[in-house]
Amino acid sequence: MDLTTFLIQCLNALQYGLLLFLVASGLTLIFGIMGVINLAHGSFYMIGAYMAYALAPIVGGTFSGGFFATLAVGLVLAVLLGYVLEWAFFSFLYERDHLQQVLMTYGLILVFEELRSLLVGDDVHGVQAPDFLAGTLPLGELMTYPVYRLFISGVCLVLALAMYFVFTRTRLGMMIRAGSANREMVQSLGIDIKFLYRVVFAAGVAIAVFAGMIAAPVSSVYPGMGNTVLIICFVVVVIGGIGSIRGALLAALLIGVVDTFGKVLLPQASGVLVYVLMALILLVKPDGLFKAG
Repeated sequence: MDLTTFLIQCLNALQYGLLLFLVASGLTLIFGIMGVINLAHGSFYMIGAYMAYALAPIVGGTFSGGFFATLAVGLVLAVLLGYVLEWAFFSFLYERDHLQQVLMTYGLILVFEELRSLLVGDDVHGVQAPDFLAGTLPLGELMTYPVYRLFISGVCLVLALAMYFVFTRTRLGMMIRAGSANREMVQSLGIDIKFLYRVVFAAGVAIAVFAGMIAAPVSSVYPGMGNTVLIICFVVVVIGGIGSIRGALLAALLIGVVDTFGKVLLPQASGVLVYVLMALILLVKPDGLFKAG
């Protein structure tokens, strides 16, 4: 592997890892803080990708700045979707055992897949990146790199830092962490824990939908894409430590490196390398890289 190829693969690994973190962060929040095993989380990523495909012609033709207007409309719809789902379904799962949570959220996967098939069909669709983010950017004299992939990496990095700041340095983050540790104590302090959980769930859904929207131009939009990303997101949560944002970030970056370089150097074995990584890390640290906190 020459130096140019190595540098390009490093940037690809960074972009994939950060995007993976964006999806997995919502899952680790819902799983680690609210205690709900949400198998439907990958469906939110799929919904985001299909939103990018379906909303772009409508919103782009109605508002100026079509790309960012589409993202904004998608985020608003995602927050509403998350809020309604938490109120209608997930708020009843907190006291249930994990088997009931798995069955319930698996049912939601089937519902979302059927709705997707009815509304947009089973074809594979492409989403065009906006013109101002198309093309490549020269990085020194050695290489050029797609502008849109740099955009994804930059946005994901900003959101990762913002998320870490909110959960470790703000009053809202303190209340959420306290609510996950002792729900009754937080309620006794006058904090509406139901509303707090609803906000966390809506934020988790919105983050996954946003990730699907910005990923659509580089990954295409196809049936079952949510299930594919769900499996790898659970690997991120397990490696990083359940409920740990910084653990999810480090795990996603590690998986990005292993998956990207595995496809280049060991293409026949690339499918199992991530799971080998997970097994090795759990042998040394059974609770994952970091504990929630």
